[in-house]
Amino acid sequence: MTNNETAQLLHYKHLYINGEWVEPEDGGMLDSIDPATGKPWAIVAYGGKRDIDKAVAAARSALDGPWGKMPGHERAELLRKLADIYKRRAPELARLESRDSGRALRETIPDINAHSNWYMWYASLCDKIWGRTIPMDDSVHIYTSRLPVGVVGAITPWNAPMLTTAWKLGPALAAGCTVILKPAELTPVTAIVLASMIEEAGFPAGVVNVVPGYGQNGAGQYLTEHPGVDKIAFTGEGKTARTILKAGADSLKKFSFELGGKAPHIIFADANLDSAINAATSSAWAVCGQSCALGSRVLVEKTIYDQVVDAFIKRQTQVRIGMPLNERTHMGPQASAEQLAKTMSYIESGRQEGADLVAGGSQPKSQELADGFFIEPTVFASANNNMRIAREEIFGPVAALIPFEGEEEAIHIANDTTYGLTAGLWSQDIGKAHRVAAKIRAGMVWVNTYRYIRWTTPYGGFKASGWGRENGIEALDSYLETRTTVVSTTAQFQNPYND
Repeated sequence: MTNNETAQLLHYKHLYINGEWVEPEDGGMLDSIDPATGKPWAIVAYGGKRDIDKAVAAARSALDGPWGKMPGHERAELLRKLADIYKRRAPELARLESRDSGRALRETIPDINAHSNWYMWYASLCDKIWGRTIPMDDSVHIYTSRLPVGVVGAITPWNAPMLTTAWKLGPALAAGCTVILKPAELTPVTAIVLASMIEEAGFPAGVVNVVPGYGQNGAGQYLTEHPGVDKIAFTGEGKTARTILKAGADSLKKFSFELGGKAPHIIFADANLDSAINAATSSAWAVCGQSCALGSRVLVEKTIYDQVVDAFIKRQTQVRIGMPLNERTHMGPQASAEQLAKTMSYIESGRQEGADLVAGGSQPKSQELADGFFIEPTVFASANNNMRIAREEIFGPVAALIPFEGEEEAIHIANDTTYGLTAGLWSQDIGKAHRVAAKIRAGMVWVNTYRYIRWTTPYGGFKASGWGRENGIEALDSYLETRTTVVSTTAQFQNPYND
């Protein structure tokens, strides 16, 4: 991070509604806090109810107007333009996201460099949305058509704002929907920059509207209640999803939820241990532990348990904590003071419940990091699945190492959770790998790898981890309605009362 970047306060004074940059009608300006310094680094406009009303009206007008009449191959051309612009501006977006969220630049660069693939892949599906002919008998011709759900409210989280936006915007636009994007109030900057890219690509007015704002009692809540919104696509925590569900119940909206996780990462004694340790430590501490897909419950077969604990302790000392824009930094800060306090409370809970804190657990002593929301990567040994650090989503870099004995116990511990988003397992016995993977109740199971997520691979959870899927063709389906048309080939209908 240069001194200039540290000192410069950026201003984003407008919302993006109906293809225009407008000042908020009943919102205002909010400070975006740099988690590395604890100080504002940007001032961003946020919207209120009247701004959401304008955005919904614009989205509805676009749906009923030029966007709704646009053939699939033309929508595809616009998405490809957006993908090209995104690819060109990826370095800028990576730096902005690192400043906004605190995520280390060495993570945001490869992540955001890949996002254009989502838009490009969904572009390839725009003109392949078709129905089926259903055979019955020669008196009728039956066929189905796929239609856009309508106006979509997309609510994205602060931990990976640009990635989760691509997961929603790509399939929504491919399906022919229009969108109001409400980014998290902690990380609004990249959404505003994305709006400028939408404008540059030439999307018709109202197709994508960007309205940062607060959730409860703000733009987010009003968006979920709005009768003009047909679907809410939300990534975040389960408590908020339940609130959204209640708010949207009166208008019977459609919903897709990608919620929390407490993924088991199972290491069997016959694993390639070097690779397993690489994946397990990475999956526990990546994004500073702020990801639903992290394998923070590390289940280790008893015969190698002590060896794995020692490896975690050694690896923990190699993690470089530092300023996010320093390319040598492995781990930046937690995204907010609130999140730091939450993580610290879980660490204290682990101690009180009898887990053995063997590494980390404190804020770093460096003077350079004193004002930021930094926390050391943390390792608990002698943990069990009844502890809060094993049952609840911490959203911090805290790994709980749990011993097990044999396949059945590993499966039992893995499934003994309210969540079911992701899971991982390591074994060189291919039969065992298939047996265990088949019994784990999770939406995505990785075998001898971890956190492999691509635009083509459906991603979502069982149980409390969500509804529906993001990515893949399955995501496109959630933005489409099916209409069945039945046509008589005889145009005859008997009088039922002629007897």
